[in-house]
Amino acid sequence: MSRARGAAPKGVPERPASATHAGVAWSGAICMLLAVTVLNFWPPVHQIAHLALIVMAATALGVFVPDLLWQKVQRRTLVAASAGSAARVLTKLLGLLGSVGFIALLYWLFPEYASHGFYANYWAGLRVVLPLWALVSLPYIYWVDRRLREPRDALWQMGRLLTLQWDDVSGRVLGQHLLGWLVKGYYLPLMFTYFCDNLDKLLHYNLNQLHGFRGVYDWAYFTLYFIDVALVSMTYLMSLKLTDTHIRSTEPSVFGWIAALVCYEPFWSLIGAQYIAYDNGRGWGVWLGDSPGLYALWGSLILLMLVIYVWSTIAFGARFSNLTHRGIITNGPYRYSKHPAYLAKNLSWWLISMPFMLSVSLAQSLRCCLLLCMLNGIYYLRAKTEERHLSLDPVYQQYARWIELRGLLRGLDRLPGIGALARWRPSFAAYSSPARFTPDTSP
Repeated sequence: MSRARGAAPKGVPERPASATHAGVAWSGAICMLLAVTVLNFWPPVHQIAHLALIVMAATALGVFVPDLLWQKVQRRTLVAASAGSAARVLTKLLGLLGSVGFIALLYWLFPEYASHGFYANYWAGLRVVLPLWALVSLPYIYWVDRRLREPRDALWQMGRLLTLQWDDVSGRVLGQHLLGWLVKGYYLPLMFTYFCDNLDKLLHYNLNQLHGFRGVYDWAYFTLYFIDVALVSMTYLMSLKLTDTHIRSTEPSVFGWIAALVCYEPFWSLIGAQYIAYDNGRGWGVWLGDSPGLYALWGSLILLMLVIYVWSTIAFGARFSNLTHRGIITNGPYRYSKHPAYLAKNLSWWLISMPFMLSVSLAQSLRCCLLLCMLNGIYYLRAKTEERHLSLDPVYQQYARWIELRGLLRGLDRLPGIGALARWRPSFAAYSSPARFTPDTSP
């Protein structure tokens, strides 16, 4: 009997279902773009942070409404309502206040997060979000607590810790809980700030510049990165058990954190400028400007890489987050590669850099190439530490096996040296056993 169309060959595991349906993910992206379109006709009197919150709310509705009503994702984490416990709910509310206080203490401690500096828009957004959050926290915790399979979760343990009731409190669970909040506390202000800056620029973009390929390229390049930061700003904020977008676990190794954080501010300003400054400031268009056909071809290849990169972000729906596991994505570009975003982004840097590298001396070109290879190496380490973290999930193990046998780049491991490099995994004590850390549970 012939094999069913689309079925995996004998001996090849099935590709596991993705945590986010592609239709849901695209619904969020479309709602985000529609909200931005509407804001183009909005009276220009509102603070940009408030407009950004409107876009984030539209994006969240675009994801969560079909997720809850169509995909029924709440059934993955919630069960039928049981008897509630007022004491447990109040303990969780105290745990939530303690978690927020933990991040607030760090913001107060480090001058980087001064309210009048780089993160001013973030603080303007918090002045709107925090009162709303305080208003819905108690009823939300009460409603969800009655429907959890294990209501004595990390939030409850955090509350017990703060009330000095240390029985039934796990250091591993609390450690994962605080690491998850640290991820949100670090990445949310950064992405929201980028989002506000890019939204302001997009709303005031001079569309008269969209003539010829050069103008279209500049607009498309900027807009694609805008879509990326717009979507991830919402995902860092909306980490909820109700929508099954909560944090399952957080990267447990210091090395994994370092590999990720060096790619972002304020660390990148030091690392990038001092040690990996491969770009000499000359754009690729300078070298190709006199060849319109080659300019258009090269620019199109760069935009194609960015489209794949942004498509990778869209595929997450509301589950994107660095350094955390919030569900395994197996559709979209992840159907073809475990790291399509990293691959596309790094290839785009080579396309952007290679023309000007060819216009300098051989020694200088070699130096720039080696520096860019160092940057590629950082992303390779990020990919490998992420794989090691996610491999504790049996779903990811099945997905990784499927990619190895059916992935777009599966033939590369047959090349000399490539196979050993692809199979290499960093070895850290934190990964020695899944029991070494327990998944975190967010609100």
